[in-house]
Amino acid sequence: INELIQKRQLLEAFASIKYLEDETIAERDAEKYKDNPQEFVRKSKDVDLLYNSITNMIQSIVVGTLEQPTVEDTMLNSLVTLIAHEEAAHPNTGNAAGPGSDFLGTPRKWREEWREAINESARKRVQRVPMASKEEESFRLDLHLGFLQKQLSEDLLKIKLSVKKCYPEEYQVCDMYVEAFHNAVASHLQDLSQRPLEFNELYTLLDWVANIYRSELFLGHPDLKPEVKTENLSLLLAPADWDKLKNDYITLAKGKIKNYFGNILRLEVTEKWEKEVHPEVKENLYHSSLSFDIQAIIGEHMKISGAISRSLGTKMLELCLAELHEFIPRFGEEFVAWSTAQDSPVFAPYFTAYINSFHDLVSGLERVFKVNTEELQKILATLTRNFTNIFLNKLRTKAQPLLKKILTKDWILATERPDSLASAVSQFSEHLQHMREPMGQELLHDVHKYVVREYIMQVIKPRRKMNGETRQQVSEKMNQEARILNNTLIGQGSDSDWLLPAIHHIANIIGEKKKDKIKEYVKELCQDYPDIR
Repeated sequence: INELIQKRQLLEAFASIKYLEDETIAERDAEKYKDNPQEFVRKSKDVDLLYNSITNMIQSIVVGTLEQPTVEDTMLNSLVTLIAHEEAAHPNTGNAAGPGSDFLGTPRKWREEWREAINESARKRVQRVPMASKEEESFRLDLHLGFLQKQLSEDLLKIKLSVKKCYPEEYQVCDMYVEAFHNAVASHLQDLSQRPLEFNELYTLLDWVANIYRSELFLGHPDLKPEVKTENLSLLLAPADWDKLKNDYITLAKGKIKNYFGNILRLEVTEKWEKEVHPEVKENLYHSSLSFDIQAIIGEHMKISGAISRSLGTKMLELCLAELHEFIPRFGEEFVAWSTAQDSPVFAPYFTAYINSFHDLVSGLERVFKVNTEELQKILATLTRNFTNIFLNKLRTKAQPLLKKILTKDWILATERPDSLASAVSQFSEHLQHMREPMGQELLHDVHKYVVREYIMQVIKPRRKMNGETRQQVSEKMNQEARILNNTLIGQGSDSDWLLPAIHHIANIIGEKKKDKIKEYVKELCQDYPDIR
C-alpha cells in the first residue's frame, strides 16, 4: 500500500486501506481481539498511518500544483475522486473520535486538508519571493513587491486557466486560492511593516497596498476576471498597522521636507547670490523660482500622499506648511546676513524678486491648496519689513555722502557731476519698477520722498552767508539736480508728482534778490506744501 501511495496511485491505495479498515472493524465487532488487544491496536495504527500517508501525499500534490510548469490534470482529477470516495466511505456523523479511542471509520477530512494545503502553498509562494539586502539594492522593497506581484499574477492566471477545470464547481477553487494568497500576502506585509523602513520604502508599501494590490495592475487585471474577485477580501493590513505606517511616513517626511527646503536655500546662496547672477524678468517683474519651488515640493508630496488616502494628504499639507513657517524666517536670516556683509549689485534685484515671490507664494497656497495663510502672511510681513529696512539703509549709505556735499565749495564749483545723486539713488530705485504693485509704487514713493526731504534739509541747514552771485549759482545747480533727480524717478515709475516742485521752490527763493519775488516764491511754496514749518 505504501508503494502505491509513493507512486501516487491514491485511489488504489485508498481502496486497499479501506478494505483493511473494514476488515479490522469487522474483526473488532466479532470480538476477535478480545484476548489480544495489542494486535487490534497494531492493525488500527497501521490503518491510521496509511491514511496519514495519503493525507501527506494530498498535501504534497496540492502544494506542488503551482511548482510544476504544467498542471497534472489527471492527478488533480484523481484527487477530487479520492476525496469524494473518502467522504462517502466515512460520512460525517458528528461523532468524532475521542481521546484514547481508535480512529477506525472516522472521517479523515481530506477536503479540509486540501484547503490547508492551498494555504500552505500560498504561504510558501509568497515567502519564496526574493528580497535584496539594503546594501545590494536601495529600491529593494519596490523590486520585491514587483516580483511578488508578477509571481502571484502568473499563479492566479494559471489557477484560472488550468487548475480550476480540474475541480468541481462546489470546490470554489479560485476563491480558495485568492483567499489563501490574500492571507499569505497580508501576513507577509504585516511582517514587513514591523521592520525599520526608510521614507521611500514606507511610501512604496503604502502605495502598493492602497493603489496597486486591488487595481488592474494586479488582482483587478482583466485577464483574471471574473474568477478573481476582490470585493469580499479583508483588509491587507490591520487598522493599527496601517496607521503606524502612515504615522511613520509623516514622521520621516518631516526631515525630507526640511532638507528639500534647505536645498532651495543652498542653491539660492551658491548659484545666485555668490555668483551674482541677476534674476530673470518676466512680464516686467523680477522673477525668483522660490515660490514655484516651494509649491512644487508641497504639491508633489501632497499629491502622492493624497493618492494613498485623503487624510494622509491633509497631514502632509499640514506638515509642509509647518516646515514652511520655519523655513521662511531661516531664509530671511540668510539673506539679511549675506546682504549686510557685502555691497552686492544683485541685492536690490533679489530683494525685489523675493518680495514678488512672497506674493506669489501666498496667492498660490490660497488658490491651489485652499489653505489659510494668515500665519504665513505675518511671517512674510516681518521678513518684508526687514528686507525693506536693509534696502533703505543701503540707499542712505550711498546717498548720504553726496547729500552732505550740497552747498559745499566743491559742489558749488560744480566739481561733482549734476547727476551723481540721481545715479546713486537709481542703483536702488530703478529695480522697484520690477516689483509687484502696490508695494513697488509705495516703496518708490518712499525713496522719492526721502531724497527730496534730505536734499532740502541739507540746503536749509545754517551755513555761512553767500553773495548774490553764489546764490544764483546754487539756485541753478539745485534746479538742474532737481530736474535730473525728478526725471529719473518719474521715468522709473514714481507717481509722486507733488514732490516735483519742492526743490525748485527752495532754489528759486535762494537765487532771488528781490524781496517781493522772494515772498511770492514762499507763498507758492506754502500753497504746494501747506504743512511746511
